[in-house]
Amino acid sequence: MSRAQHREPAAGPTQRQLRVGEAVRHAVSELLAHGAVHDAVIETHLITVPEVRMSADLRLATIYVMPLGGRDEAQVLAALDRNKRYVRGAIAKKVNLKFAPDIRFRIDERFGEAERIERLLRSPAVKRDLAGGSDGEH
Repeated sequence: MSRAQHREPAAGPTQRQLRVGEAVRHAVSELLAHGAVHDAVIETHLITVPEVRMSADLRLATIYVMPLGGRDEAQVLAALDRNKRYVRGAIAKKVNLKFAPDIRFRIDERFGEAERIERLLRSPAVKRDLAGGSDGEH
């Protein structure tokens, strides 16, 4: 068998992907914070960029965004997509890469998912199960 067939599957992103993703995140956050993207929707919303995931070849950046308070998500996403070309060019100037990565914007669902889990943990059924869970069954 060849050497490539013995490799373990990658456990997660490489250090390089993480480093480049963080550099792209800082560049996009700075653009949004300084009002460099001239769009009426973007200018009227505070947008956080909690994460950027880079593809293995660093040619695609998935930028996760969240408007403050989670309001107008669809409009903010549409506005960012309209200005994708400008944002990509600005990233290329700020982050020193061989190729400017293609970018795509996604709404960060982690905050909503965390709230859903928190609600579940506070539910009466879970509280009942936790209170009655010490009957020796394992």
